[in-house]
Formats: sequence, C-alpha cells, structure tokens
Amino acid sequence: MAASDSDAKMIGERARGLAGRWSGARTFTLAAAAVFSLLYATGSLRFWPAFFAFVVLACVVFLRGLLTGEAGGTKLAPSAVPQNAVAALSTGAGRVILNELPDPLIVLDGGGRVLFGNRAAEALIGPSALGKHVAAVLRSAPLITAVDEILKGGEARAVEWSLPVPIERHYNAFITPIDTDATPVIGAPVVAGPRRRTRSVLLLLRDVTEQRRVESMRVDFIAFASHELKTPLASLSGFIDTLRGHAKNDPAAQERFLEIMAEQAGRMRRLIEDLLSLSRIELREHVRPDSVVDFFGVASDIADGLTPLAEQNGVEITVSAPANLPRVRGDREELGQVVQNLADNALRYGRAGKRVEITLAPDSRAGRPMVRLSVRDHGPGISREHLPRLTERFYRVDAAASRAKGGTGLGLAIVKHIVNRHQGTLTIDSELGQGATFSVLIPVAEEPRISAAGS
Repeated sequence: MAASDSDAKMIGERARGLAGRWSGARTFTLAAAAVFSLLYATGSLRFWPAFFAFVVLACVVFLRGLLTGEAGGTKLAPSAVPQNAVAALSTGAGRVILNELPDPLIVLDGGGRVLFGNRAAEALIGPSALGKHVAAVLRSAPLITAVDEILKGGEARAVEWSLPVPIERHYNAFITPIDTDATPVIGAPVVAGPRRRTRSVLLLLRDVTEQRRVESMRVDFIAFASHELKTPLASLSGFIDTLRGHAKNDPAAQERFLEIMAEQAGRMRRLIEDLLSLSRIELREHVRPDSVVDFFGVASDIADGLTPLAEQNGVEITVSAPANLPRVRGDREELGQVVQNLADNALRYGRAGKRVEITLAPDSRAGRPMVRLSVRDHGPGISREHLPRLTERFYRVDAAASRAKGGTGLGLAIVKHIVNRHQGTLTIDSELGQGATFSVLIPVAEEPRISAAGS
C-alpha cells in the first residue's frame, strides 16, 4: 500500500510538471497556429505543408521546455543549493545541525563581517554579532591577519590564539575560504541569472585550554616539586645514614631522629596533596560550577572540624551570618577548601591574637548580588609590600617560619584559583600589629533565600 501511494505521488508530480511545461508553451503554440492559419487562408501555403510545419514547430518547443525547464515562463535556477549554501544552512535542519556542534563555528562575508555563528560561538562573539566585523568581536591580531590574507586569495590555514580575560583560554582556529556563485546573504532568495564568484571565510574554533594547562602544569610541577621536596628528602636521607652509623645503638638519638623524619615525611605528604589539589582545580578553572550551595553551612562545618586544633592552640573560632543569607552558585567541596585554607592560615599565623572570626554577609559587585566571606585574625599582621604576592605559588613572607608551622606555600594559590573558577574575587587587607582579613566574594545563585541563624 505504501509503495502504491509513493508511485501515485511520483506520477502525480510528473504529470503536474508536464502540465506546467505545456501551460507555458501554450501561448507560443496558439500564436504559431494563428500564423499558419492566416497563411493558409490567404493561399500562401497549402493545408498539408502548413499543418506539417506547425506540428514540427510545436514539438520542438515542447521538447525544449521539457529538457531545459524553461517552458511556461518558469525558469528553474540550476545549482540553486550551491548558489546560496550559507542561506540554506541558516534555516531548518542545517541550522539545527550547526547549532549542535560543540565547537564554535563562524562564517564571514567577503568584507570580514559576521554572517553566521552557531550557538557555541555566541559565548565568544555575543548574540548580536551578525553584521559586525570580525575584528570587533574576536580581538586577536593573528586571527584577523589570517582572515584578511584568505579574503585576498590565500589558502586555508590554522592559527593559535588566546583570550587573556576574564579567564585565560586558548584556541586553535581552522580558517578556510568558501568560494560561492552568489553573495551568501542569510535569508536572501535564490535568484536566477548571471552569477559572480565571491569568497567567504569559515572559522572553526577548538578550545585547547585544558591541553595547554596540562602542559603548563607538568612543567610547573617538575620545577616546584623538585625544589620543595629537595630539603625534606635530604633530611630523611641524612637521618637514615645517621641511624645506620654512629646512632645505630643509641635509643635516645633514634627516637629524636625518627620524630624528625616523621615530621619531614608529613611535610612531603602535605606538599604532594596540595600540588595534586591545585592541579585538579586548574584543570577545571575555565568550567563554571552549576550547583547551589549553602555557604554558611559550609563555613560552619569547616569551623567545627577545626575546633580541636583551635582549642589546642588556645584560639576561639566564631562563625556568623545574617538571617536569609542567599545561597551561592559553586562547588561545595571547593568552597570548603577556601574556608579551610583561610581559617587554617589564620590559626597558624594569627594564633597570637587568640581569636579567628569567620563572617558571611550579602554584598554586591558591579550591581551583581554576591555573598562575602571574611576570615579575620588578630595576630601580628602582614607588611603591605607582601600582600600582592601572597597568592603566588610557594611565596612565603617568612619561609623558615612557614615550613616550621607545616605550611606548603600553596594554600592561597589554591584559594585564588577556586575563586577565579567561581567568578569571584579575593582581597587581602592587613597591617603590622593589626591582624589580617581575607575576603572572598562569590556570586549569588538565582534561588530563593534560606534562613541561616547567626552564631
């Protein structure tokens, strides 16, 4: 039954096509018949020669229309799809396919203006980029130079380029010319007639940020780890040699040396854990978290876990927040690392103040609602010349004192990268003798507010 319907449909379409062609040739045929009739009536032609000539002429006209598709005044545009391929892809199934591509794809006209950008490209060029020059939406000198050269007749090429802000990202751009028979204006109708060759440009962008970060981290890890692990490894090696030598039968020396060895091994363990944590965070720094987190609950849990250490050092930890504190958008585990590292630093270096205050409050930045986390200690404080460099890897105000207190020099670097991933900010305020305050702003989630009892 299905086959019969299909055959019937095909026959109907062919019949309609033939009818259309005959309808188009009808005017010419009738005019020819009138001419031959007039010639016959005036005696200029006999009947049979006139009839025969008319039939031949009518057949020629009909067959020409059948073969060329020009009968009936309906001229079919040959190669209609290639003539306006970009316009065809901008609607219907073609547009859906391009929008589903995971990589940004952009089409430029012969003047370097944006004709089309799929959904993935909107994050780079914005939703209103159509008609703008590529230099106005993608600020990359190597990329613009390559586009200009291709528009002047150059060949396809690949270009590497980077976006330094707000978070550094790296791209490989594949740029290739598209030669068409008509100017590919999106939405323009297909018009028959003489056509001219034009050159457009297709840009396919591939995000290689993760690969670049892996390469950079591999180099950094070797450099930093070899430097930081050298001292504890040398200590362990020296104590092992001592225990094998003159302290072999000295129980008191063995106990003292083993205690130092355990301390150095613990330092190496903490260093490796922080390096691995920092590597994982940097790998995902360009990916925005999408969970909704109760920041007050995170801070309270971390403070409860630090209470035994605080009591051991005679330090009081307090956590406070107003009622109806909004939730934030982020990763609960990483936000816990932020609170943990800031509070741990306050306990290590500000214990002389005997008090660490953790406060959360609503705030804003450039009109955007935020939640501010502040961790303040009342210790000796930090000189202002050190503040800009505190978030650098392994930077220490007093390296010897930091190592003696178990610091790895990576805590604030971890905080900085987590805050960057959450599209927040980290500020440090301190003066000698006045303690230090570390403040973090995290964007509010678009969710109803929750109650948080201050303590």
